[in-house]
Amino acid sequence: MADFKKYLKSGVAALALAVAAAVPANADTLGDALVKAYKNSGLLEQNRALLRAADEDVAQAVAGLRPILAYSASITANREYQSLGPLSARYDALNETTTANLTLSASLLLYDGGASRMGIDVAKEAVLATRQTLRAAEQTVLLNAVSTYMTVLATSQIVSLQKNNVNVLDEQLRASRERFDVGEITRTDVALSEAALATSNSDLVAAQGDLADARAAYITDIGEAAGSVSQPKSFPVAVNSVEEALRIAMRSHPSLIAAQHAVAQAELNVAIAQAARKPEVSLSASVGTTRYLQEDTTVSENNYLNDASVGVKVSGPIYYGGAISSGVRQAMASRDASRASLHTTKQSIEEAVRVAYSALTQARAARGAAEESIRANTVAYRGVSEEASLGARTTLDVLDAEQDLLDARASSITAAANEYIAAYALLSAMGLLNTEYLKLNVPTYDPEAYYNTVKNAPAVINTRGEKLDEVLRSIGKK
Repeated sequence: MADFKKYLKSGVAALALAVAAAVPANADTLGDALVKAYKNSGLLEQNRALLRAADEDVAQAVAGLRPILAYSASITANREYQSLGPLSARYDALNETTTANLTLSASLLLYDGGASRMGIDVAKEAVLATRQTLRAAEQTVLLNAVSTYMTVLATSQIVSLQKNNVNVLDEQLRASRERFDVGEITRTDVALSEAALATSNSDLVAAQGDLADARAAYITDIGEAAGSVSQPKSFPVAVNSVEEALRIAMRSHPSLIAAQHAVAQAELNVAIAQAARKPEVSLSASVGTTRYLQEDTTVSENNYLNDASVGVKVSGPIYYGGAISSGVRQAMASRDASRASLHTTKQSIEEAVRVAYSALTQARAARGAAEESIRANTVAYRGVSEEASLGARTTLDVLDAEQDLLDARASSITAAANEYIAAYALLSAMGLLNTEYLKLNVPTYDPEAYYNTVKNAPAVINTRGEKLDEVLRSIGKK
């Protein structure tokens, strides 16, 4: 009986220390995991490269308004033969010449109804939209990192809780057998303890499997294997109402801003399609030289022919079979689709904010309920244990009370993890889940650095080209 009382008193204390014992003192923080996820993300690297590709569209559009210089060079050999007769297979060469030609040409677009200049604006809008896509990718990376980190933390705590429960039930089984030997309890009570221990071992194996899965996901989302993890000390800054969250999302969410730039692109594309009806004026000039080499180049005289030309070309459509009008209608339809997409995106963001805010409210309530459940079940477990030591309760009553307390602690662990995930999910829905808002100590990617270098279409051979090489090298080192 004394051993059983000792077990009963130690059981609650052991369960209470299970969660605390799950986490070492020197553990990686959630901030550490977010920094690693940001640095190691292949998704971010992909979207940064796509942004640089969009920057180059601006450079190419700018280049379309600049003079185009080109050269061509050729050498042509020509031989003329005369047959010696109708039935003869022999031919005599009458003339043999070799011509060498070199031409330099230049052209400049003077007017095309503003289509080329609007093309630059389209490319700029695409850059702004792609920047927002990069921001959205950053939110995805960080939210996945939070979810994975908290899952590893929760599953590791549950594993520790289950291990401790196995130890407690093993001790209880030992005590039950001793009591059975002295005739205090029946064989049924011993069997109940054995069944509880077997079930707890099974739950431990399942929890260890969940932890292995969480650690595998950690490698994918964070970029390296999980070490020890610790409970975050604070939540990100929250809002006081769903209306406040909606106001922030409507001005900050990257997907909404990207959709707005897509509408601006579509509007410009309509104007470009309409400009196809206008004439195009271009200036062209060329200078060339041709050298004629006679049959015997060692003795014959070299002949040169130089030429130069300059002209203005005006062209415009008269009848294209309805293709231009179809292009205008197509651009208008794409514009209408972009506007509808903007409306749909806005609705989706509003829904995401409301759902995330509600999920956070529910997670907080669940955590509070779990804490209250732990308090009540602890009291109940202690009472049942004392009553069992006096013979007023059975072993089954003690096992049920102990399982209720274990379930309450597991629910508390899960609720705490869900609350953190919900808090960061709300930040993501508001468009604020980024390194700047979270104040993460990372070398952030500057989307304007590459754009400012290439927006004026620098050539490789000038000083701007050298600066571009430096920017590319710095990107490669990150």
